[in-house]
Amino acid sequence: MYVPFESLPGTARLWIYQADKRFTTAGKNIISDTLRTFVDGWMVHGQPMQASFDIRYDQFVLLAADEDVNAASGCSIDSSVRVIRDLGESLSTDFFNRNNIAFRIKDETILLTLPELKRKSEEGYWKGETLMFNNLVTKKEDLQKSWLVSSGTTWLSRYLPKETISG
Repeated sequence: MYVPFESLPGTARLWIYQADKRFTTAGKNIISDTLRTFVDGWMVHGQPMQASFDIRYDQFVLLAADEDVNAASGCSIDSSVRVIRDLGESLSTDFFNRNNIAFRIKDETILLTLPELKRKSEEGYWKGETLMFNNLVTKKEDLQKSWLVSSGTTWLSRYLPKETISG
């Protein structure tokens, strides 16, 4: 059962899917239509999930469910992954490439691959204070404080010269 994203409680479980490219307007419309239909019919053990989605920075799909109403099960999570995978196929977009690290640089979302990280750090392209997207956030309430974080406070610090790491 769809509810507006903003109305979900902070404790709502969250899944973040990062696309390998920016969404077009047409792509965002397809994502919205597909996920609205999916969320309206998303069930767990025959009961409707109270859930929603949001598209952020034209590159991320946030899917959330109020587990205080109904906790997601393996099957219900699998169905959500399937719909994201199907969206990726229809949009020629990869939502599951974990080799792409997303940064927020000069109000733009920039993807760097794992092999590029060290070289780009040495070139000064990104530093310890550069914001990166922590897509492992699992609760809606943590989006504000834990989704965009300073690179130097994460596992990315290993790619930075020791004197540039900020904490």
